[in-house]
Amino acid sequence: MHDRYMNPLCTRYAGQKMQQIFSDDRKFMTWRRLWLALAEAERDLGIPITDLQLQEMRDHLEEIDYEMAEREEKAVRHDVMAHVRTFAACCPHAAPIIHLGATSCYVGDNTDVINMRDALLLIRKKLLEVMEVLADLADKTKSMPTLAYTHFQPAQPTTVGTRVCLWLQDLEMDLHQLDFQLSSLKLLGCRGATGTAASFLALFDGDTEKVFRLEQLIVEKLGFEQCQAVSGQTYSRKQDFAVLQVLSGIAQSASKFSGDIRLLSHLKEVEEPFETGQIGSSAMAYKRNPMRSERIASLARYVICDVQNAAITASSQWLERTLDDSANRRIAIPEAFLACDGILNLYLNVAKGIRLFPAVMEKHLQEEMPFLATENILMACVKEKQGDRQLLHEKIRVHAVQAAEQIKQNGNENDLLDRIAEDPAFALSEEELHAITDPKQFTGVAELQCEGYLNQVIRPLLAVNRTETANSPEDPIVV
Repeated sequence: MHDRYMNPLCTRYAGQKMQQIFSDDRKFMTWRRLWLALAEAERDLGIPITDLQLQEMRDHLEEIDYEMAEREEKAVRHDVMAHVRTFAACCPHAAPIIHLGATSCYVGDNTDVINMRDALLLIRKKLLEVMEVLADLADKTKSMPTLAYTHFQPAQPTTVGTRVCLWLQDLEMDLHQLDFQLSSLKLLGCRGATGTAASFLALFDGDTEKVFRLEQLIVEKLGFEQCQAVSGQTYSRKQDFAVLQVLSGIAQSASKFSGDIRLLSHLKEVEEPFETGQIGSSAMAYKRNPMRSERIASLARYVICDVQNAAITASSQWLERTLDDSANRRIAIPEAFLACDGILNLYLNVAKGIRLFPAVMEKHLQEEMPFLATENILMACVKEKQGDRQLLHEKIRVHAVQAAEQIKQNGNENDLLDRIAEDPAFALSEEELHAITDPKQFTGVAELQCEGYLNQVIRPLLAVNRTETANSPEDPIVV
């Protein structure tokens, strides 16, 4: 269908599983499951509903006549009633008791929570997959020295593995937030028009115990532990905001990762996957643009901004119910999940196929090491050669200024070490200078930090969740 707009989140970015969660089939089948759960619970509590009626509903949970539903919605201008009538048409015996005592939000809100739970579980699975790949990468590179940057200016050496652990730690924090929201997620329940369950109290002839029991039975049938303690006609939209905050957090972490990859690609220290026939630029045939990392950043920006939809919706609800949330939530919630799914697909692809270039890292280290090593050189000369600290400090300053000037003015190589080696005041041989300036002497406890984090935090976490990452098929990625 090329004659109308199609959402790129579905056609280019999100995986099939996430699209299925927010599909019409899943939505309206869940509505029918909710109507069935309501009828079963009502029958369990004494409402005269027959086995035939319940079986008829079970037999037609997946038989959705979309053409009839569309006709009915055009006639009644109400999507839930259109589907009540469509379900009733294929369940003539059950028709009188479908949606008994409920409001539209019984199916609408509860379905949204069910979908968000299932979508969070899928996001969680993919998040763990990315973490496992990063953990392996960190372990392989924990002792590989590389130049670290602050303000994107050369700073002190670190290790590649430690830098990977920074990415990994962000995702670990996101996982904890996700798990907290999963454990906090609550159904609306069955509350009636203003949250008081007055319709169900009337249905049960004033028996309050049955009203509360009805809700608990429905919650259990749908695989949840609890519903909202109080509500209006809808559950508090702050729950949507809390969920989208999790997705925003993942997007922030992924965007940070993608930004680092883009900077390191510029330095030619790292390269994201690049297919044999891939074209980097329509004009410049030699280019290998980090387009997947750029796409991560682009989608992440959308998710981070989209969370504001949930914030504004939560803050603008009137009293027990207003409908200005509906159209927004139909777009904002699914698209946040679809975009986050696409982000994690890309993150996994880049992390699995990342290429490292240690020789370039070594080159950059050696370019800056003469400056970075000056304090160590000074200390060695004072301690082992009994040199004058103040005299040597001034000589290093003069040599460093001259070397830097030659680099900037003439593009020369950094010859500071040569200048120091030739200065008899330092009394250092080239071999001594080489030992002092070994990059591994400047990475502090980075390797131990990396090992400790992986062994004490990440590996145990991944081991507990091993079934989540085992034998997981990848979603196709458009590149």
